[in-house]
Amino acid sequence: DMRHTRLRKTDLARANVSQAKLIEADLRGANLSGSRLNRATLRKANLSDADLTRADLRWADLSEADLNHARLNGADLSGADLGDANLNGASLSGAVLRATSLRRADLTEADLTEASLRQADLSKTDFSEANLRLANLGEAILSKTNLKNAVISQEQLMQAQLLQDVTLSDGTKIHGGALRRR
Repeated sequence: DMRHTRLRKTDLARANVSQAKLIEADLRGANLSGSRLNRATLRKANLSDADLTRADLRWADLSEADLNHARLNGADLSGADLGDANLNGASLSGAVLRATSLRRADLTEADLTEASLRQADLSKTDFSEANLRLANLGEAILSKTNLKNAVISQEQLMQAQLLQDVTLSDGTKIHGGALRRR
């Protein structure tokens, strides 16, 4: 158990910390690229500006974590819990977020270019000004999701399993799958 551990700016590249309990740990600016963090508990951890490029975060608990401007390009977050997490300005290009919970997460200005969000729960998630170009939203749940000024196509939205009370960039609201002007 490594609660409240301070590992700020530490180089943990390619480290195996699977199933570690890093609750409220300070990992600001840490290099965790290529690390194995599957099933790790990082609840309320501070990972702002951390490098998690190509990290294995499958089934990790990152609820309420601060990932502000973190680099998660190519990371595997399948099944992870990112509920209430701060991913403001984070880079998740090519990341795999299959069946991931992003409920109430803040992804304002995040880059999710070519990310896979298949079967993800995006309820009450804030994607304002995010780049979702070519992201896969197949079978995702979008309920009360904010996409204001986000880069996303209508075709991508139609891949979702549920679209309810979604706000688009131009003020268009989707109520129960139907497009309606505000």
